[in-house]
Amino acid sequence: MNVQSEMSRFARRLDRFLDSVLPAEDLFPREFHKAIRYSLFVGGKRLRPFLLETVYGLFRDDRERTLPFAAALEMIHTYSLIHDDLPCMDNDALRRGKPTNHMVFGEAKAMLAGDSLLTFAFELMATRSDFEPAVTLRAIALLAGAAGFRGMAGGQFADIDSEGKEMTQPLLEYIHTRKTGEMIRASCLMGALLASAPDDEREAVNDYGKWLGLAFQIRDDILDRTGTAQQLGKSPGKDVSSDKATYPALFGMETSLHLAREATQKALDALKPLGEKERAVLEDVAEVLCRRES
Repeated sequence: MNVQSEMSRFARRLDRFLDSVLPAEDLFPREFHKAIRYSLFVGGKRLRPFLLETVYGLFRDDRERTLPFAAALEMIHTYSLIHDDLPCMDNDALRRGKPTNHMVFGEAKAMLAGDSLLTFAFELMATRSDFEPAVTLRAIALLAGAAGFRGMAGGQFADIDSEGKEMTQPLLEYIHTRKTGEMIRASCLMGALLASAPDDEREAVNDYGKWLGLAFQIRDDILDRTGTAQQLGKSPGKDVSSDKATYPALFGMETSLHLAREATQKALDALKPLGEKERAVLEDVAEVLCRRES
């Protein structure tokens, strides 16, 4: 599987769907709808929705059915980036290679744009799903949990609260598995859930997503120190300047690379209950994501 090509093709298809469901820029109030669309369409890998569709595709052929859920994932991810970049959070001026939302529209409007993406994501899943109601409800509940206080928001709180404090590995794992890992795990598991995958394979996908999320965030920690603004599409060195809890800060670069590889291997090991063809697809995805340079 050529992961990069598949991700690019999927991103174009997802963007067409997002464009069709979001309010037009010229709809009153125009600047509000421009702000909503701005961060969503300035780029991005569309990783989380790609994981959902890829996992779903291991079990079913009708991938188009997942688009409302894939779009919801991307909207929730983008809302989190808009809020994360605000001066009260990480105070960043660059995201996906462009000025952050609040740099263009102001803090209050950026916050409302993020709020709107978050809430519309759940409206979209509830109104555009053609899966059985019970399956739809479980998928919505899964994503809500991953985005909320048990997941991404909780991890972000712990991330901010830990700045300048003593770091420990349990604290790092708590932050990383929640602020990043839970949404990646949920993306994989939603694909298996919507496809009505067998229980053992669903559990395998869940564990794969859990370890993939941790490996992805450790790699992100490393790239914050080694990458350039052009490579990353955001300001490098923010973790160091904010004294954040990161793997390189606690373990150093060499050990962090080892731990990222170790987490990646655990993700691959989790796939044993899947068939050879299905394993190969997800192995290719993990190899690309956990060795990325941006």
